[in-house]
Amino acid sequence: MRGALPLSLLLAATLGCQSKKSDAVVAAPTTGALPAAGAAAPGQGLTGKVLERIEAAPYCYLRLQTARGEVWAAVPEAKIEKGTEVTIVNPMLMNNFESKTLNRTFAEVFFGNLAPAGGAAPAAAAMPAAPQAGSAPAQSGAPVVPKEAVKVDKASGADARTVAEVWAQKAGLKEKSVTIRGQVVKYNPGVMGKNWIHIQDGSGEASKGNHDITITSQDPAAKGDVVTVKGVVRLDKDFGAGYVYPLIVEDAKVVKK
Repeated sequence: MRGALPLSLLLAATLGCQSKKSDAVVAAPTTGALPAAGAAAPGQGLTGKVLERIEAAPYCYLRLQTARGEVWAAVPEAKIEKGTEVTIVNPMLMNNFESKTLNRTFAEVFFGNLAPAGGAAPAAAAMPAAPQAGSAPAQSGAPVVPKEAVKVDKASGADARTVAEVWAQKAGLKEKSVTIRGQVVKYNPGVMGKNWIHIQDGSGEASKGNHDITITSQDPAAKGDVVTVKGVVRLDKDFGAGYVYPLIVEDAKVVKK
């Protein structure tokens, strides 16, 4: 089973699908708001009987009968029979979530991980941080990725930028393609159907938060890799639960250099 989610947790694993509010993901803090009426409290589970299961590999959607009525949940793909009682660990609510895989919008869906049969919660994984230049991160309690001692030469080409240059020129780069060369300092695979990559190149200042850029991609990477990424600059991406990325590069191609 895949990694778990939450505040210093990963944004819930989410089904090879994409949200109206995001084409990527991010993490959900355990302090994120859940429905007041009978909803699981942060850090607790959402328990219910499986009424329906919809495949969206490598994940699946479950329609559950719970104490608060019928709800939809999304978990990494697993063999689950109709009628089985399951617990969703660290559930995070997403409203009006559009699954492009299923061509369907869910008014409410909880993202999380299945508790093992023995009832123990899966270990939490570190979630992607959303740095915000010039101020504290939008999400309460989430860490900004610290600046590391890296020095990587700038990529070549008309759309090439350093990390600091992308931050400085972000208004003019909105919805435009950029090429950035840097070192992977943080990597979270399979979050909301994408891989989340933080890169730094030595430019920028930690005090201003312009030293690190978050990338989403279908391509894999590993911490320590020196890569060249080419993707689209998006601004003020709001993933809910207080998680806002003032700057993110999405749908990137990643080439190891």
